[in-house]
Amino acid sequence: MNQRSLKTSVLQLSRRHLMKASATVPFWSLDVFAQAAGRSGVLRVAAPHNPSTLDPMTGRSGPDHVYLYAMFDSLLEWDYTALTPKPGLAESWSFTDSNTLVLKLRRGIKFHDGEAFDAEAVKANLEWGQSNEKSAVKVDLSSIDSILVRGSHEISLKLKRSDRALPLILTDRAGMMRSPKAVREKGAAHDRSPVGTGAYKFVSWADKDQVVLTANPDYWKPDAAKLDGIVFKVISEPQTALRSVVAGDNDLTYYVPPQQRAVAQRSNNLAINIGPSLQVGMLYFNYARGPLKDARVRQAVNHAIDRALYIKATAGGLGEVADMALPKSHWAYAPELANFYKYDPDRAKALLKEAGFPDGVEIHLIAWNDQVSVQRTEVLIEMFKKANIRLKLSTGSGVETAGQFFGKQEGDMHLSFWTGRPDPSLTYDLLFAEGSFFNAGRGATPGMAALLSEAQSGATQESRKAAFVKVQRAALENALFCPIMFDVQMVVHTNRLKGYQPNLIGKPKFEGVSLS
Repeated sequence: MNQRSLKTSVLQLSRRHLMKASATVPFWSLDVFAQAAGRSGVLRVAAPHNPSTLDPMTGRSGPDHVYLYAMFDSLLEWDYTALTPKPGLAESWSFTDSNTLVLKLRRGIKFHDGEAFDAEAVKANLEWGQSNEKSAVKVDLSSIDSILVRGSHEISLKLKRSDRALPLILTDRAGMMRSPKAVREKGAAHDRSPVGTGAYKFVSWADKDQVVLTANPDYWKPDAAKLDGIVFKVISEPQTALRSVVAGDNDLTYYVPPQQRAVAQRSNNLAINIGPSLQVGMLYFNYARGPLKDARVRQAVNHAIDRALYIKATAGGLGEVADMALPKSHWAYAPELANFYKYDPDRAKALLKEAGFPDGVEIHLIAWNDQVSVQRTEVLIEMFKKANIRLKLSTGSGVETAGQFFGKQEGDMHLSFWTGRPDPSLTYDLLFAEGSFFNAGRGATPGMAALLSEAQSGATQESRKAAFVKVQRAALENALFCPIMFDVQMVVHTNRLKGYQPNLIGKPKFEGVSLS
């Protein structure tokens, strides 16, 4: 945005809005917020994670979604509670046969740079996601064989195999539409200055400091965009983030640890949203190296954790034991696999002995360095001692440790979380498919590809659920990971904020949110 356009977009803020916004945004930058009638002010969000990138198709960090949702629309959207697909940039969709998905697109929508959204733009985005070396969504789009433009606002996806998960996959990163012109002209710079069609437009990103968005005055869903802008202030310590909301410096914070609930409850000016989510705290395994190459060692790790005690010690009892990558409330949860790995340190020792480690084993763990994660790591260290498992520990921020473990493939285990995806096939594909970024060893588990294909191709939810039982059993029997707990999602915000709705994915969206 050049200086002239900045000056022409000056918002005549009231003294109250001016003072509130200036707590986070420098006074000189307030004129970046777009002028529009009926908007209610600038939302200030204390965000616990710095983005890995602001381009949906190149990023891999789950917490990026909170930023992306505000700037990008997806071809389809998901229902907040049922996780079923609903219209988005595509006003309708249909499988004309088992291997063809047709999308009919909305007309009259423009990207933030003025370029038209149409079928050619969708084709360009999906082909880029399939083939570009920087793409992080190749696995998501792997079932698509060819992309045919059938008119200015209709597109047909020819599939290599039946994929009934694809509509929900297109609600996520792979379906978030970027301006092809901006991607072409900006190149790698698009990661830091993105152009979508969403309710809010990108203004600036100061790394590890703040991300500033302004309202899109031409947004096609006017009831969904009621703010003048959003300022995400990056505050990595959850306790500090919450204190900033208590003090009135910010309006909302999310991923609030359960231990901080009492702090929020002491303020009469705050609202607390607590609900279930798909976010699972877990140990990722690199089973291509070191002692974790042996499945018996991975099984020992699973038996070494008292999950109920872990939740009590690290989350005040607020959480759900994770037996698999899906919580009990999910339609594909497999109750027959519950408690697959019982807490049994003696069994863990026996497995290590069978694997050739009679005196125990040392495993390199990479973990986050914030206060909550440090506490969780300490609890694991004590539990593992009882199973003759010693930890060599490395710590860093969420983005740094993800780069170490998944990017550079350092370490044996990573204590982190999986934020969930609208369709479970995408979760299991991204975690365990050969070559996936989140599969740190990049290898293939025999039979997993066929099981995932079966789960994706089912024509009904019932048939897909039966297939997911097989997928989840294979993941557990091979000990491909160690699920520990499902976090409750706690969002704390000022009473000035109206219209916020939690969702099962557990990542805040700001549709329809306003400030009183």
